[in-house]
Amino acid sequence: MRDSYGVHAAELHRIPAGTNTINYRVVAENGRRWFAKLYRGDFERERAAIELTEFARDGKVPVPAVRRTLDGDVICQRVPMSLWEFVDGETAEGGITGARWQAVGTVLGRLHRRLAEHPAATPTRQPAVGVRDVSKAPRSFDRVIDGYASRAQLNPFEQWAWEAAKERRGLLERAGSILAELPDLTVQIVHGDLASPNLMLRDDEVAAVIDFQPPSPRFIAWEIARIGCDPRTVMLGDDWIDGLADLLLAYRDEHPAAHVDDLVSSVATGCAYTLASTYPLAEPLDDPGAVTPSLELYARARHETALVLLERLPDVQERLRGRLRPRP
Repeated sequence: MRDSYGVHAAELHRIPAGTNTINYRVVAENGRRWFAKLYRGDFERERAAIELTEFARDGKVPVPAVRRTLDGDVICQRVPMSLWEFVDGETAEGGITGARWQAVGTVLGRLHRRLAEHPAATPTRQPAVGVRDVSKAPRSFDRVIDGYASRAQLNPFEQWAWEAAKERRGLLERAGSILAELPDLTVQIVHGDLASPNLMLRDDEVAAVIDFQPPSPRFIAWEIARIGCDPRTVMLGDDWIDGLADLLLAYRDEHPAAHVDDLVSSVATGCAYTLASTYPLAEPLDDPGAVTPSLELYARARHETALVLLERLPDVQERLRGRLRPRP
């Protein structure tokens, strides 16, 4: 790190987070803290993600600053890593409550307003069925269901995942109908993985948005749902409905060009997408090493959230549309 970045590290602490990276908190000799990410995957993909992060930062979105190497690169070539300013705060994994709803909405609106300017893709309106190809979902669920059925014995989580997969398999037709009934929605460059672990909060403010994916066009309604209907928040109780409305109002204030249909349809897209997804129900079959107590809790919360969104969908959409009526 000294030779690549000119940073003299005095302490190195492993951070137990990250899937494609190994993360560390670095304390330099001068006391300054840094966040180091060691990569295990496609470096060019990681480079593109960093460049998108910098693009967002240039639009005044709160994202950490990446420190370039002494050669001016965003990724060190000697050791595959990047170095970032360290951000104090906590992730949104405890759920979004209170004044945080408005703060998240403001930052998300600013993020999408900025990313709509990204040269990789011009925003377009597309049929909402593109949110998730539900026609392929039955085959995916059948594979999971048959995989568990073929096992001589299942542990408690596998037994639950098997039953949940069968329940969701029976709801796929409704998931397809939900998307088919929506109007055309906006597709543009988005963050790509804006779930609660990638949103840093400090008190009632957003401290940072982290872990961007490479620039790829997706439905903004889907990305709003990723954070606004995150299972960790929905499972706290019904306050998420009014909270989401507060988020969307703040979003629109920051991004006035946003279409109301995109905002109101966020719950429907999140519901249909989750219903048609086998993650993480399939993890005991596909990646047993990834199954941790934390993942098991998330799997149960995600499944219950999909069912809650489905049950409350008509009421929530009506309430959101009422709160988001155009100003006179």
